[in-house]
Amino acid sequence: MTWLTPVLGAIAATIAVPLLIILYFLKLRRRDVEVSSTFLWKKAIQDLQANAPFQRLRRNLLLFLQLLVLAGVCIALAQPQIKGQAVVGSRHVLLIDRSGSMTATDGAETGTPMTRLDAAKQQAVAFVESLREGGILSGKDSSDEAMVITFDTAAEVRQQFTSDKASLRAAINAIQPTEGPTRIEEAIRLANAHKPKRIVEGNTIEGLTAGPPMTIHVYSDGRVPDADKAKPSPEDKLEFHRVGKPDARNIGIVGLRAAREYDNPAKLTVYVSLQNNQSQARQADVELLINGTTAAIKTATFAAATNEGPRLSAPEAARTAAREAEAADVANTNAKNLTPAANALRPGLGGVVFQLEQPEGATIQVRLRQPGMGTPPEDDALALDDRAFLVIPPAKKLAIAVVSGERDSWLDLALSGLPLSRLIKIDPPRFQEFVDQGKLGEFDVIVLENWLPPKGPDGKPQDLPPGSYLVFGGVPEKGLGLKDDGVLGNAGILDWSRDHPVLRNLMLDKLRISESRKAELLPGSSAVVLASSQLGPAIIEATAPGVHAVIVPFKLDKSTWPFDTSFVIFTSAAIQYLGEDVGAGSTIKDVQPGSVISDRLPVGADDITVKLPTGESQKLLPASDGRVTFGPLVSTGIYELSWTGPAGPTDRKEGATAKRGYAANLSDPQESDIAAADKLSTASTEAAASLNASAAADKRLWPWLLLAALGIVMLEWFVYNRKVYL
Repeated sequence: MTWLTPVLGAIAATIAVPLLIILYFLKLRRRDVEVSSTFLWKKAIQDLQANAPFQRLRRNLLLFLQLLVLAGVCIALAQPQIKGQAVVGSRHVLLIDRSGSMTATDGAETGTPMTRLDAAKQQAVAFVESLREGGILSGKDSSDEAMVITFDTAAEVRQQFTSDKASLRAAINAIQPTEGPTRIEEAIRLANAHKPKRIVEGNTIEGLTAGPPMTIHVYSDGRVPDADKAKPSPEDKLEFHRVGKPDARNIGIVGLRAAREYDNPAKLTVYVSLQNNQSQARQADVELLINGTTAAIKTATFAAATNEGPRLSAPEAARTAAREAEAADVANTNAKNLTPAANALRPGLGGVVFQLEQPEGATIQVRLRQPGMGTPPEDDALALDDRAFLVIPPAKKLAIAVVSGERDSWLDLALSGLPLSRLIKIDPPRFQEFVDQGKLGEFDVIVLENWLPPKGPDGKPQDLPPGSYLVFGGVPEKGLGLKDDGVLGNAGILDWSRDHPVLRNLMLDKLRISESRKAELLPGSSAVVLASSQLGPAIIEATAPGVHAVIVPFKLDKSTWPFDTSFVIFTSAAIQYLGEDVGAGSTIKDVQPGSVISDRLPVGADDITVKLPTGESQKLLPASDGRVTFGPLVSTGIYELSWTGPAGPTDRKEGATAKRGYAANLSDPQESDIAAADKLSTASTEAAASLNASAAADKRLWPWLLLAALGIVMLEWFVYNRKVYL
């Protein structure tokens, strides 16, 4: 038992109890009256003797009851309570996970199913109720303070430091789930940023924190892939309040993509990657819907999770399944997957492939069903990853423009054998003419061979116009997070991304380069190195608003690549990969909740609206260059932009309205592996999961004491009246 205001109760008792007892010692002041007989005043004489000062107190039921009343009131003023949970420290930060895995329905220990987020909110409210409150005499300085931060892919402060429990409760109860992955690094940074500044001899030193240490409470299932990057302050304490069960079961879709055959674009292949975190193999029906109508159903086998783990990534499993391998065998061969904690079960994988004729554009949905039942999978705690979406643009052959000053080159030979709808070669001086006339937008991919747009009048590099680019022999700098740092000598390829669509199934170890531009990735750049040599990046993928580029910094005639068949395969794959991108006006392949949709609409687009998966709509205003931005996205599903005006090459046209779709999916193997973690390990500390995840709040006793005092007062009134009238 603890006391919130013991001093106040002691002071009240010190004053009230002696005063009550003194009242029973007081001598009554009487007026002398002459009477003929004292017989009628016998009772008055007894009262006089009883109220004589310093006389021994007689047994008095009324005094006893009044003392009980005072005791109850004084103890109530001291605010006794039975602690529901231990609270250490006076400043607390409540970090509440609201990511996709927190929608799993195993939050309740028993009884009615409860989401993990609801369980986390319940525990957090109970903790708030356990915080100390300042008393009347002690003031607010003696009360505990807390703040509330929610996190998924981003973090948000929902309530600043306060001792107002009502505000803290309201902030916690208002938290709503999102359907994105979990990231905690930003949440920890926010918590550190709200620590008080260090004060040295009256001066505040910015950037340094001091004062009493904080206790950071993380309410989560512990499925936090970036926890090792989070850095709580060394003086702060980290507590991990685990919600969810370590043996929670889930099967889900962790990858979905589609591809058209290059020589027959009407033929569409849909690859579905599946995952199972249970120690037993499972089966489920995978249903494919096109524009809301069931087109195909296949039964998939999910391999069992094992300590060794599957040795293929989820996309590899689906691709291997496309080569007619059994899904159960696919998921258990060769290792390369997630890296969960030692001794933890690693999910088993499976894959399903659908092949169909679909020349038109379509909205595709894939969902899991109980075999033969058509109902959601049984014994599956997370429904979020039981469905996934794609928006497929219409089939078309690509139009390619090559900007090059080379009369004959190896690139001409590689491109001439591809099934293209259009292939033209532009002299560098005419490039700006195509840009000014808007003709560059007619091409799905622009190939820049040994040439880049010249620098502007200020001597600085110019932005690439919007579009998709395959660049050979140069490093475009502005806007792509890259820097051309001179010339490099002889080099060979050391490593490359074998899973990337552009480099898949390629062998580059025999490629030799005699001269190349040195490409440097600037801090904060979103560029990705796809292949590396001893001297730096050899193939790079870079993106900027409206621009998507695959960059090869070396000239083809300064390498052995044109003499290898991998060059032709690379060129074909890069053209297809870039041609299907949003730069051509088609759809973004896979957007996760928590990210932002940013796209450029055709010139003249007006009355722009985005329709959410929930059916709600919002108006958008474009920037001066036609770019629109919406987000961060909260839920999975199809987001549809519509506008009045011209349509892009692969946009849908309905009368005067053009439409473009975006598919948002969870697509996160770590988020779908929902087994609650035993500990949370950050870069600076480690916290074991709380063994007692009780949501019990403190039990305040003072209302019951006041109620008991009221009852005694009523009893004292009854005894007094009975004594008087009898």
